[in-house]
Amino acid sequence: MTTHSPSQDARLETLRAWLGTQGFEADSVTPASADASFRRYFRAVRGGTRYIAMDAPPEHNDNHPFVAISQRLADAGLCVPEVVLSDLTQGFLVLSDLGSTHYLDALTADNVDPLYQRALDAVVTLQSAVDTTGLPVFNSERLQTEMTLFSDWYIGRHRELTLTHDQTQTLSATYALCIESALAQPGYFVHRDFHSRNLMVCANGEPGILDFQDGVIGPITYDAVSLLKDCYIRWPEDLVDKHLRHYHAACVSAQLTDADYPTFVRWFDWMGLQRHIKVLGIFCRLKYRDGKAGYMHDLPRVYSYVQDVCTRYEALAPFAQLLRHPGADPHFSS
Repeated sequence: MTTHSPSQDARLETLRAWLGTQGFEADSVTPASADASFRRYFRAVRGGTRYIAMDAPPEHNDNHPFVAISQRLADAGLCVPEVVLSDLTQGFLVLSDLGSTHYLDALTADNVDPLYQRALDAVVTLQSAVDTTGLPVFNSERLQTEMTLFSDWYIGRHRELTLTHDQTQTLSATYALCIESALAQPGYFVHRDFHSRNLMVCANGEPGILDFQDGVIGPITYDAVSLLKDCYIRWPEDLVDKHLRHYHAACVSAQLTDADYPTFVRWFDWMGLQRHIKVLGIFCRLKYRDGKAGYMHDLPRVYSYVQDVCTRYEALAPFAQLLRHPGADPHFSS
């Protein structure tokens, strides 16, 4: 059961009061969802119409990017929540409601193909039509900082391992290879968390896109690997390859890349390695720093993605050896 601290409950009352000052007299305000950040979402019903009220405390969240990027995605024709009301000083927003069905709730073997095709088509639109003026660049420093989460929170805090000098060098070399591959790719708008928990099944058939406020200019394969190598659901390799081929062809057709498919697959694999290394660290940080242990159930899936990529590339043999250390493998302990 999820419990809320007195400070959270006080913010909910402040949110209710703010809605009233905006002339938004809600018939009901009930919890909708929370995420891995400090944001909370409530479903507000007024006159039979449903909205989402977002509580994003400004001491933890800069909400300006959410509003700005929402408009950029809408201008590109993508399905995103409309910002109906906002008070960025207090950290309150009212959004249009895209429904209650996330991709993760809806996906089955029977519908994965059309749902993923629409989602990957949306990625191509993100990359070809979204205005990226002034957005941060996903550069080597940002990529390195993300992977350091693996060293600090997965290796150091969760597994309580002290690496040897050679093992530390192996990690550094692996990180450098991931960065080299990422920077070799053409750069476009990147959502950074384009996966089944941030996509909604909308009535018009298009994917509703959530949690886009951290968008950057980054590698072409990043959002595709977030979806196809999802941290919350796994699909057979032949299905992943089928959709990756579709996405590659769409990118070539849109003149986003002229890379051949083997090159594209290598980019995809190494981008996935970078992302999943980061996620292993983030899930552990969520548990130990933020008290959100639920993400640990997904740790073995993410770890298996890392292991799988290591078997495909000789350059990753030293990193694969490090992962075989009993203390580093989640299958050796809970």
